[in-house]
Amino acid sequence: MGEFVRLDVDEDSRVGTIRLDRPPVNALNAQVQRELGEAAREAGLDDRVGAVVLWGGEKVFAAGADIKEMQGRTFAEVSSWTADLQGAFTALARIPKVVIAAVNGYALGGGCELALTADFRFAAEDASLGQPEILLGIIPGAGGTQRLPRLVGQAKAKEMIYSGRFYGAAECHAIGLVDEVHPPGEVYAKACEAAARYAKGPTLALRAAKQAIDNGLDVGIDAGLLLERHAFQSLFATEDAAEGMASFVAKGPGKAAFRGR
Repeated sequence: MGEFVRLDVDEDSRVGTIRLDRPPVNALNAQVQRELGEAAREAGLDDRVGAVVLWGGEKVFAAGADIKEMQGRTFAEVSSWTADLQGAFTALARIPKVVIAAVNGYALGGGCELALTADFRFAAEDASLGQPEILLGIIPGAGGTQRLPRLVGQAKAKEMIYSGRFYGAAECHAIGLVDEVHPPGEVYAKACEAAARYAKGPTLALRAAKQAIDNGLDVGIDAGLLLERHAFQSLFATEDAAEGMASFVAKGPGKAAFRGR
């Protein structure tokens, strides 16, 4: 457990919460970035965790990088820092389980990029997301120029990054950046409810689906289909697949009890 980031596990629901807690605005300094990477790896390896919620608390998700820490860095220093930052966020994106970001308040700059590492984003009605780095004379450096256009399309991503403006939850939902919008006091609970449903699913199949989709986006269609075929075939060696098909034949869809084996 880190000073600013911890993994809390509800063993009944099998939902693990990666909780960012660096008041007042969860600024992403080097220590927070390191602890996020450590929490991501812990969540991926912990068998008690079936799905993950990424949450910054009731007031703010993450207001971005720690500008005071970043200001005045040399090119060499920034090169090392950015590599570490991207490494931490890549670890989050590669958690081999379903991840839902529960966004209250601001998710700006690095905070928006943090939310982009999740599979889904649930936002409060009064949440604000954006990539305002351009207003500092720089660009997103933790995946914003890559993950955002893959999610919302090239034109919308350019609009967000070029303008630097803040987007409300409703607008984010309209462009596909946010998947669900809820009252502020319900966002975390709704994310946990959804995560719990995934946690009860076939762990190995969900992992294979996530890897095939994410990795397939980075290669051509033929290579992507090969990834899919290999993943599909491998699942026939699992107990979950045998249980799922036997249950379907005997009881109909949606009644299998998966064990993650």
